[in-house]
Amino acid sequence: MRYSLRYLMDISLGKPREESATSPMNLKFAFRALAHRNFQLFFAGQTISLIGTWMQQVAMAWLVYLKTESPLWLGIVGFASQVPAFFLAPVAGVLVDHWNRHRLILATQTLAMIQAFILAGLTLGGVIEVWHILALSTFMGLINAFDMPARQAFLSEMIGSRDDLANAIALNSSMFNGARLIGPALAAAILAKTSPGFCFLLNAISFVAVLAALLAMRVTPRARHLRRPPLLKGLREGFKYAFGFPPIRALLLQVALISMAGMFYSTLLPVYATVFATPLLGGQAGTFGFLTTAAGSGALIGAIYLAVRKNVLGLGRWVMIAGSLCGLGMLAFSFAGNVWMAMILLAVIGFGMMVQMGASNTMLQTIVEEDKRGRVLSLYTMAFMGMAPLGSLVAGFLADLIDPNPTLRVAGLVCLVATGIFAMQYQRMRSLVRPIYIKMGILPEMASGVYPALAPPAPLNGQPGSLEPAAEESPVAAQPE
Repeated sequence: MRYSLRYLMDISLGKPREESATSPMNLKFAFRALAHRNFQLFFAGQTISLIGTWMQQVAMAWLVYLKTESPLWLGIVGFASQVPAFFLAPVAGVLVDHWNRHRLILATQTLAMIQAFILAGLTLGGVIEVWHILALSTFMGLINAFDMPARQAFLSEMIGSRDDLANAIALNSSMFNGARLIGPALAAAILAKTSPGFCFLLNAISFVAVLAALLAMRVTPRARHLRRPPLLKGLREGFKYAFGFPPIRALLLQVALISMAGMFYSTLLPVYATVFATPLLGGQAGTFGFLTTAAGSGALIGAIYLAVRKNVLGLGRWVMIAGSLCGLGMLAFSFAGNVWMAMILLAVIGFGMMVQMGASNTMLQTIVEEDKRGRVLSLYTMAFMGMAPLGSLVAGFLADLIDPNPTLRVAGLVCLVATGIFAMQYQRMRSLVRPIYIKMGILPEMASGVYPALAPPAPLNGQPGSLEPAAEESPVAAQPE
């Protein structure tokens, strides 16, 4: 056929043929962020450390379930490990915007290593109790409340180029989900032969890699305000900036709802591991590891897809597609009749969760102003990690009260409702983000037989932190893909 389906779609959407040369997906762009030395070091160190982190998460959930045999306790521990992010992430965001992010990450990673050594010592010493796990999970939650926004904001300093930032975010997600694929598999093998304590010990040792990488970096100090604003003023400014701009507000709401619902399935995986346990996969512990790995494999595919994209065009649609996949996947998983069907559906859910969160993160990072980056990303952390504990608690409570399967159906419906709310705002979001992407050069200013000539974007309003186009700006005809 002379014309491809892509060409016909472009014509139907009013896009010029020349745009196909700038397709948002190209394999040669998959690893361009690794050209930056600091990001190379970060990528290598974090990959090793995250494998250990995933081993610890799997081993901790399994240890809690062995000691209590209660879905509710799984939810309580999950709640304790992540609820600090809900309350502290906004405060952390203000500090991240004004503190040295490199030194802050060194401090949080050191504290995380100490936490893992304590957990390993108590477990290998045979004195571990559920309250120990609860206390150490809360401590880790406090660390993550500062670590996550600092790491996300630090990406822009490691890269130094806005053009490569989206790729760095995608590779960061690939690294996270590659570890999510390897870590649970290793944990399953260790749990089948020995104690969860060895998983905790290996995680503690793995922090040496990321600390060495951070110390080897050469970071150029970023420009900072000489006078730090009061904490409450910084908080108000961050909330006003984020929730006053509809695209940021809509993305944060979508992330919050899907993160909360997404915790339902991950919290209940130890329960399903006992239901689907098979000797072929190493019994209950082995089945648990394979179920977790299946979700990780789908997430890794999603992260790779995001990495090979050239730019952010079209990610808004993928936020909706991925949110729908999460909801439909969880609904289908609640009817799964065997472990193989469950693993396939977990891969679908993992893909949807990864693409939804990764696409939202990328879009936020490309439209946010640098002096507000830490605060906006702290709100992303609050939505991503802060809502997850509520999901863990609700999942454990509902599974105890009714049954795991109806609980997952509730989660699937929440994901679909969240996606529907986002879809209703999508067209308005596009019109507001479009001038920003033109100003950044992501969308070209072009005149052709298809497009009307695009006027150069007017300056942004003089208000600090405002992303709204100036009132006299003429409408722009181009549409993000």
